[in-house]
Amino acid sequence: MDFQFQQPDSLIWLWAVAAAIGLFVLASVRRRRAMSRLASSNLVGRFERAIGPTRRNARAVMLIGALLLLVIGLLDPRLGIRFERVAQRNIDVIFALDTSRSMLSEDLKPTRLARASQYIEDVVDQAVGDRFGLVVYGGTPTLKVPLTRDQYAMRLALDEVVPRTGRRGGSMMGDAIRLAEDALSIGDDGMKTIIILSDGDDMGSYPVEAAAAAADAGISIWTIGLGDAADGSRIPVDVNGERIYLTHDGQEVWSTMKPTTLQEIAAAANGQFIPAGTNNLDLADIYNQIIAPATGKRVESARVERAIPRYRWLVGGALLLLGIESVLGLRGPQSRSARSTPRSDVQPARRVRRAAA
Repeated sequence: MDFQFQQPDSLIWLWAVAAAIGLFVLASVRRRRAMSRLASSNLVGRFERAIGPTRRNARAVMLIGALLLLVIGLLDPRLGIRFERVAQRNIDVIFALDTSRSMLSEDLKPTRLARASQYIEDVVDQAVGDRFGLVVYGGTPTLKVPLTRDQYAMRLALDEVVPRTGRRGGSMMGDAIRLAEDALSIGDDGMKTIIILSDGDDMGSYPVEAAAAAADAGISIWTIGLGDAADGSRIPVDVNGERIYLTHDGQEVWSTMKPTTLQEIAAAANGQFIPAGTNNLDLADIYNQIIAPATGKRVESARVERAIPRYRWLVGGALLLLGIESVLGLRGPQSRSARSTPRSDVQPARRVRRAAA
């Protein structure tokens, strides 16, 4: 059985575990110093035994362990294989991915472009029997992957996607639609669709007219709107190794998602506009439940392998540790000798009072 992590980028959250360990160590050192200032050295040990350092350390270990389990869960570990029956459809799909600089905006984490690439990969990984291709456009569009059932080719192309701009700058969405239509025209007879992932920017390439022409050729178009449509986000750029934000005429450029163009494209080509915005979109589920049924038909079923996710066990373990930590006090039950100590301390005082009487 193969063991794998689906989201290795989440290793970055290990800094949180390291920070928690550092805070616990710092708190322990400061507590020890405070005790040494308040009591003599022979009393510090008695204070620590009374407070219960063992339980305090146990609680710290549980909190750090819970945090570590959550980080491992974010890595999306997969172990084991299960087999599922899935429907195969006769659909040819071209993804048109906007790679202009505005897609570097970080209102959709980590960036609009990175999230769009992940959405496409999710669809390709779960769809069976359909053929996929990839057009990237940031300026002049390029057919990166012709229609294929090779999932590895699609994933490799998505890993190599970088922001691009043309001589005119911005996005040429209409040209991308026309190129995707040409790529679909050489495919077999069957259902054909284009899925556009963009923030809606276009530099006068007449995308609505291109969508209408695609509809006349029997191609539907679905549009996925990425980014904040209200406030937008700045566009980070790297200049000589320094991270700055894109400016125009001395002012920082704020990019917003423009839904109007995307809505008009989908309406002109018998598709639908899906406003992802800044939310986490399950495009694979939308493809299986909405896009594919509206575009094609089921032709047969296939038996496929699925890696079994195991993050639930890690989350459950983290919750268990947090539950134990919450009910675990700093002081345990006092021993018999500890309970008897106060009585011996007060006996002399009682004898003194009797003598005085």
